[in-house]
Amino acid sequence: MPPIIAIVGRPNVGKSTLFNRLTARRSALVSDIPGLTRDRREGEAEIAGHKLTLVDTAGLEKAASDSIAARMRAQSEAAIAGADLVLFVLDARDGVVPADAEFARIVRRSGRPVILVANKCEGRAGAGGFYEAYQLGLGEPIAISAEHGEGIGDLETALLAALDLKPLRKARGGRDTGAADTDAEGDGAVAKEVPIRLAIVGRPNSGKSTLVNALLGEERMITGPEPGLTRDAVATEFRWNGRAIQLFDTAGLRRKARIHELAEKLAASDAVRAIRFAEVVVLLIDAEHPFEHQDLTIGDLVAEEGRALVVAVNKWDLVPNKQKRLAELRSTLEERLAQVQGVPLVAVSALAGSGLDKLMSAVLRAYETWNRRVPTADLNRWLGEALERHAPPAAKGRRLKIRYITQPSTRPPTFVAFAPRAEALPQAYVRYLTNSLRAAFDLPGVPIRIKLRKGENPFAPRQR
Repeated sequence: MPPIIAIVGRPNVGKSTLFNRLTARRSALVSDIPGLTRDRREGEAEIAGHKLTLVDTAGLEKAASDSIAARMRAQSEAAIAGADLVLFVLDARDGVVPADAEFARIVRRSGRPVILVANKCEGRAGAGGFYEAYQLGLGEPIAISAEHGEGIGDLETALLAALDLKPLRKARGGRDTGAADTDAEGDGAVAKEVPIRLAIVGRPNSGKSTLVNALLGEERMITGPEPGLTRDAVATEFRWNGRAIQLFDTAGLRRKARIHELAEKLAASDAVRAIRFAEVVVLLIDAEHPFEHQDLTIGDLVAEEGRALVVAVNKWDLVPNKQKRLAELRSTLEERLAQVQGVPLVAVSALAGSGLDKLMSAVLRAYETWNRRVPTADLNRWLGEALERHAPPAAKGRRLKIRYITQPSTRPPTFVAFAPRAEALPQAYVRYLTNSLRAAFDLPGVPIRIKLRKGENPFAPRQR
């Protein structure tokens, strides 16, 4: 297991910027808004040939025990407790403030090895704060600029020394030292299992973070009655019945017209990016207010992006007459989300932890369907039967013909049909073919793409 490094400090000192710099990805939200990060975010960094797990944390703040800030602080303290090494980051331009001194004591009491990082040291403005950092009693500070990449090589060298790791290759673009990568070379190399990317999406306060915590079996995400607690689309890997899953908790998506604050705009864009990155999406709806307009808008977005979809109805423990209500919801789903027929509907209670096995079974089935490939011979047998049942309409007095169909790709299942006058085939007939194809080959709950191409005329003169 790779060593775990927690990045901690008070709000707005540049922890997420440093996280992005070390992981070489822009995965954490970055802004001048203090307290933008709320949940722990993990990422993989490779430093001098060693793989390390980095944990970005919320800013440490003094707060009342029942506040959001207190829950954020608890998550940061949990990250410190589980880390092999702590990077304590301060803003060199602000110097050492009382909050830095207080939280330095928390880090010292944890007993974890600590590296003191003085961020924003570019130019002369950070010189005074750099020297003030010595008074925290955490050793010699390392001057960096996470935004501009200055001092990162020195920080990486200190990281390896603190973890007692010898460089396998030069850091930051250096040449290999000659050490072999035993994981990737040799006849006995084992291919790493690729996890299924699963995103949990929905309106604010539908219980997404509570569901993620229930699936992970720990209080990993901040939860509470306040809407909009989650901001980053946080990815966490876990295993379900032996299958690797990369789980994305996302911010609640409201109508664009209602989003005014910059933090919510950033969170919403991150949630949409998570949908595009995911393979299967669970749309979580509130059983007390199901299938509101925004739920359907999110479902449309998932279908447009070509992701496999599962609908989960949360807070099911509060619903009376469950069987009747479930039948009503299934009927509403088929009617309101007709463009993706057969979407699985699963009743869950994230708070009570019920229905999780059924939900994950539906996710795994949806993933398998999303990756399904149909043999060309079977496709063309189906096409002949579909054309016999309902022939294409005539256009300008001439009957339209479809000669051949094949499946060039999956994820989602995508088919190409060849027709001499493909542009004249009406969309209503394409929908008929889509629904018939879905029923014939058991492809429920995933978008199906049918592309029409103009077939070659065998009697047309060939160009030489």
